[in-house]
Amino acid sequence: LSDYYAISDMQDIHAIAATREDAARRALAAGVDADLPTGNSYATLAAAVREGRVPEAAIDTAVRRMLTLKVRAGLFENPYADAKVEARLTNNAEARALARTAAQRAMVLLKNDGTLPFALPAEGAAKPTIAVIGPSAAVARLGGYFGIPPVTVSILDGIKARVGTRANIVFAQGVKITENDDWWADEVKLADPAANRALIAQAVAAARGADRIVLAIGDTEQTSREGWAKNHLGDRPSLDLVGEQQELFDALKALGKPITVVLINGRPASIVKIADQANAIIEGWYLGEQGGNAVADVLFGDVNPGGKLPVTIPRSVGQLPMFYNAKPSARRGYLFDTTAPLYPFGFGLSYTTFDVGAPTLSATKIPLSGSVTVSVPVRNTGARAGDETVQVYVRDVVSSVTRSIKELKAFRRVTLAPGETRQVAFTLTPEAFQMWNDKMQRVVEPGDFQIMAGPDSAHLKAVTLTVGN
Repeated sequence: LSDYYAISDMQDIHAIAATREDAARRALAAGVDADLPTGNSYATLAAAVREGRVPEAAIDTAVRRMLTLKVRAGLFENPYADAKVEARLTNNAEARALARTAAQRAMVLLKNDGTLPFALPAEGAAKPTIAVIGPSAAVARLGGYFGIPPVTVSILDGIKARVGTRANIVFAQGVKITENDDWWADEVKLADPAANRALIAQAVAAARGADRIVLAIGDTEQTSREGWAKNHLGDRPSLDLVGEQQELFDALKALGKPITVVLINGRPASIVKIADQANAIIEGWYLGEQGGNAVADVLFGDVNPGGKLPVTIPRSVGQLPMFYNAKPSARRGYLFDTTAPLYPFGFGLSYTTFDVGAPTLSATKIPLSGSVTVSVPVRNTGARAGDETVQVYVRDVVSSVTRSIKELKAFRRVTLAPGETRQVAFTLTPEAFQMWNDKMQRVVEPGDFQIMAGPDSAHLKAVTLTVGN
């Protein structure tokens, strides 16, 4: 199968085909059986077959494979979805519980100075006031390509449901990011700055009497999306927050209240100032239909966050490209700034603390075809149960072709009680040491490898393994 318009793009964008038929012939010869979404390129193949430019056998091969796929999928026996089965399996208590659990486990705690988790007073005691502010506070943002769920829970809804009558909740939008949230719209316009500054003033007034602030900021479905056409753009020249969201944070910070920032976004955000000044930061990404309840679960300590970053978050676009598995020559440094990211790949905090010890090996030397067991001790050094994800990286010390400074080869998320220690074991097979050599062969080269383990890609302890002679 092709991606949408990939075949016609050979002519329209890549300029490697002179006509639709030329693009279709090349795609068919490469083994592409279906032209998505419109089929306008493959529509030229009928004439090409009749006039002898494409062998009919090539069409037969593609058709045979497509029909085989449909047979295996059972589409000839029953081409229709079962509405009763769909209704039974979705939008029920079990499905909602799963969505909530997925959101709970996806969140990454980036910063916490002790502000989290929030404590609530007993019934009848004096009520604290929590200001829930931000353009992503009262709406459940699901990202692009989503269906329309019958029920969604915003962060504001989740907090209100969690606190009940034990706290006062005030809300203000703070800013509007874009004029609308229509992901399908071609044109994207940022909201009016003057109108946003009026909303910021309203948010400051609402939060002035609060004991703490929850600020939900980030992206809309329009500011983080796929740019699939020249008239439907998605890329941005900056990783900074768009609109007046930074101004909103600055104005709320000036109140002197503890601020917890919840990021709802589809791409990493360079939030250098917020990272320095916020009391706590949660990276939520897009949390799904039960995201609001899951955020409340984390804010009030019903769930201890244990997610880890699946990407590196840079400090600025000037650091790009930036990834944990860079080549040794990639980071010479900058004038007036550091090469360190804002947050490294694999990073994530918890309401407890952990000590991930140095790895030990079942053998310090193995043959080229051998495997090794890596054991990593991890201890919960805090006062509450929590999750830690032990990560194992490999570095080839000397190789015939330049390799990355580290490559993630294994990880495991474990739950530990306070004071509990566990040995987490991983088996690294030859695949963990393989590389593509200059002859484009997948090989294991003899030599020393560093086996590194830790809680993220920036805090690792290493031992040396010798592979081969």
